[in-house]
Amino acid sequence: MAKELTHRADELAALGWSAEDVNRYAELWDYRQRWGAMNLEREDRLFLRKAEAALPELVTGKAAAKKSTKDKSYYRWLAFHLDAMTASEAQMSLPEGARGAWPILLEEELRLLDHYQPVLGLPDTLKAKAFDAFRELMAEQAAALPVESMQMGRYDFQNALLELKEKENSKWRHLRERSGEQPYPILLQGSVDNFRADVRSQFTPLLRETLPSLKDSDKPEPSED
Repeated sequence: MAKELTHRADELAALGWSAEDVNRYAELWDYRQRWGAMNLEREDRLFLRKAEAALPELVTGKAAAKKSTKDKSYYRWLAFHLDAMTASEAQMSLPEGARGAWPILLEEELRLLDHYQPVLGLPDTLKAKAFDAFRELMAEQAAALPVESMQMGRYDFQNALLELKEKENSKWRHLRERSGEQPYPILLQGSVDNFRADVRSQFTPLLRETLPSLKDSDKPEPSED
């Protein structure tokens, strides 16, 4: 286990902890570093233990590199949401060749991760939160397409993960922090390829520029196969 040099408040926020609890954790962590755990109230020590138990094990260097890209938590998180959407679409009776904008976004991100093989340790996964805004923007663009290119469905972006959390102690976050069924743009056959090409042209440089472990990568862009 790697020694922590600073608190991990951002990770708690990503796990869904409230701003109040995140700030409390950061303050208590700093206090303990300066004055020692014995000077904390029992309630505060218990709170710190609870917060640190919720955090994933911190690994770096060789330990972090042992897992393949597909085994990394971030990759599996994306794949989980993609599988949930694919299963939902199978129940929607979509026109032939149609595909949701959101699964296309996740497919393309996974494709890039397969190609570039980033470390996907803590620095990468924290920076990868920037992709949330990109997905939202691209989904909005898909929803704005004319009716001959797109139809609007409905999808609960939280349901699958909530069901998983009932079965196991998953620390994954929701893909979108909006409860209940949400508008779900579905690209019709003639517009799927154009949307996918648009996602690729924008996501490829964004991913390379965002993830710290790819900063010095000179690997060429993936082929269009």
